[in-house]
Order: sequence, then C-alpha cells, then structure tokens
Amino acid sequence: MLLLAVGASEALGQRTARSQTAVPVEIMEQSDGGFQLLRGGEPYYVKGAKGAGPHLDRLARYGGNSVRTSDPEMLDRAHERGLTVQFHLPVAAQRDGMDYSDPEAVREQKEEVLAMVRKYKDHPAVLFWELGNELDHVPDTGDPDAGETTVNWKVYDAVNELAKAIHEEDPNHPVLTVLGTGTPEKLGRLQRRAPALDLIGVNAYADIGQVEAWLEEYGWERPYVFTEWGPSGFWQVPQTDWGRAVEETSTTKAHLYRERYRSSIRGPEQCVGSYVFLWQQHQERTHTWFGMFDAEGRASEAVGVMQHAWTGEWPDNRAPHLNTLIAGGRTAYGDLPASAFATDRDGDALRYDWEVLPENTNFGYGGQGETKPPPVSDAVPADANQRRIAFTAPSEPGAYRLFAYVYDGNGHYATANVPFLVEEPDPAGR
Repeated sequence: MLLLAVGASEALGQRTARSQTAVPVEIMEQSDGGFQLLRGGEPYYVKGAKGAGPHLDRLARYGGNSVRTSDPEMLDRAHERGLTVQFHLPVAAQRDGMDYSDPEAVREQKEEVLAMVRKYKDHPAVLFWELGNELDHVPDTGDPDAGETTVNWKVYDAVNELAKAIHEEDPNHPVLTVLGTGTPEKLGRLQRRAPALDLIGVNAYADIGQVEAWLEEYGWERPYVFTEWGPSGFWQVPQTDWGRAVEETSTTKAHLYRERYRSSIRGPEQCVGSYVFLWQQHQERTHTWFGMFDAEGRASEAVGVMQHAWTGEWPDNRAPHLNTLIAGGRTAYGDLPASAFATDRDGDALRYDWEVLPENTNFGYGGQGETKPPPVSDAVPADANQRRIAFTAPSEPGAYRLFAYVYDGNGHYATANVPFLVEEPDPAGR
C-alpha cells in the first residue's frame, strides 16, 4: 500500500468555544491499482449529496454520509448527524471576475483560503478541502461581438500553490479541485500545473459513463470523486424546433440515477464515492430539472433510488411513477388535451395538479439568479385534480411549458413537462 498525501497525525484546535479534534483522512493505493479512503483508520466510501441543507436529517436517515457545501454552519449540523463535509473554499473563477494574472489578487485569495483552513481544519466533520468548482469554465457571454473568452490557465498554478500550502497547514485532509466534462483535454493541463492535488472532483451527467475512459486517456492515475452527478443536463437532451430542451420525466430520471450509480460510480476502482445532485428543490432552466425534492419538501423517486443504492433497502412507501405526459391536438372547443399516465406501487390515491409556465429566459451559471416564472392564469381548469385535462393556450406568443404533478399523500411526488410554442397569428389566415 502507498500512502498518498495525507498524514495520520492527530491535531487539536479551537473552532468555537469548545475544543475539537480532527479525524484524519488517508488515501491508500491498493495492489490492484484502486484506492481506499480511510477516515479515522476505518474504510470510508463517500455516499454524499450536494445541497443537502434543507433535508440533512433525511440524508443521514436514508444512508448518506457526506455533504458538499461552502457553508461553515453546516459543519456542526453535519457532525451532529454523523455526516462529513467536502468543504468548498473561496477560490474564485475567472467567470466571477478573478484575474489570475494579478499577483496581488492571487495573494489575497490565498490568505483568505488559508485563514479558513486554519479556522476549520480541526473540525471532525471535515473530509476534503475543495479548491474551486469548474474553475476552467468561462460561459459564453451571448455577445457575438465580444469574441471567445479564453481560459487563463494560471488558475491551476494558483490551485497548486494553495494545495501545497494547505498540506503544510493541515496534513489530515486531502485537497481537490472540481472539473466539468465539457473539455476533457484540460485534465492534462491540470496534471502538469497542479501535481500537489490529492484527487479530483468530477461533475458529470449524461456523459458520466465516459469519465473512466477520459481519465485513462489523459493519464490520471490518482483517485477521483464525483462531485455532481444526476439526470441528463439541459445541454445534453433533445431540443425542440424552437430551441428548448426536452426534460426527462421524474421516473426516467430515477431510472438514470440508479443505472448511473451502479455502472459508473460503484464500479471503477479509482472512484472513492460521489455527491448526488441535487438534494433539494432547485431552479435551473426549470424548477424540476435537477432538484430531487419539490418546494414543499416532497421527495421524488430519485430519493428512494439513492436510499436503495446506499443501504440496499427501498423506502417503506415509494414515490409514484409518471411514465408519460402527452399533450397535443385540439378539442372541439379549441382547448388542448393533455394526459398524465401515472401509477403507484403502494396503491396510494393519487392527486394531480397542472400549470402552464412561460419558458424561463433568465439563465445563470448553475441557476444563479434564476427564479420560477409565474404560472399563466386561467390556462388550466379550476379543478385540475384529473389525469386528463383540456388546457388553454396562452394568448401571448412565446415559448411555454405544461407541467403535470402527481402526489401520493405520503410525502412523495412525480412530475413531467412538455414544452410548446404559441406563434404569432398568420396575417394571411394560413
């Protein structure tokens, strides 16, 4: 066995008024080329979630053991529930305005990061230190005259210096940075510029099955953890003729969570675990795309899938299936028919709800600044608790989505949506 970069020494420190002791985390290379985490000397596999704050109790109860967060208050909350924390340190990306060619800005950031490490390094919940999320990602500005923005690869030089400095301050916890899968060749740059990293985090969605081959192609021989994974991203699914992403149903997503966990996370020997995305409600393109819960805290099928993945046991009561949502054609009264085909394996009485929303156009990186659009009034019948409805197309031209929701009365829901387009009337009457 080879010890990769984190010591077994015990450190005592002061985070709040009480004394706390760090739990050492080690990365062990095994004879078969795989890796094993040891936490406090015991084997540890990350069964984590991102965005778990609102439902932390359920994460612990359903078999999860770790959270990924930048919130210091989560350290105590997680520890009280027997959970660890991958702690995101304040390492800014180029898209946030950080200039990695500015030595003073880099120095100030390093001081801020190390101050946080010193403050929390002895907290027993700390598992990994995270140095930035997708630091290489520079979104398109949408301005055709602006030209392409190139990545300042000095960002990885700064990451390497931070990793070395953190190892000196805290030998007990591995250090990583997080990559997306959009341009896999960046892994070669990262290896050359940041050899002090202990492992990497990978955010992957529909392409999660390609990650193992990608890492092999670019020669990554150290461990990795999936720091985000889940349903197919809105950039990875079919588009309508008018350029809107077609979202998977909650039932399709649950199937994908299960298959992707079994084939791409539990399989590879270099993978030391994962953080499922996203253990809360979340608005990004739609209010249902990535969130595993709704705004009222009801759980989707994907939550039960993860409980089974982590514990081998299904929930006593499971979320309904919503296999298909069909909308189209016209009734004799000019309305549009829609049908939701849902079932419940527990025989629960199902309640239906429907709404029509304008397509969201205020897009932000990771959903930042996005809000759920207000529903179109009078688009669905007053009594919408039906599997089949006839809805009214909005009078205002534009892109919309029809959403169906199915509730089982036991804290679970299913959902699907269909995008549709209301066009300007043809002045020629065609």
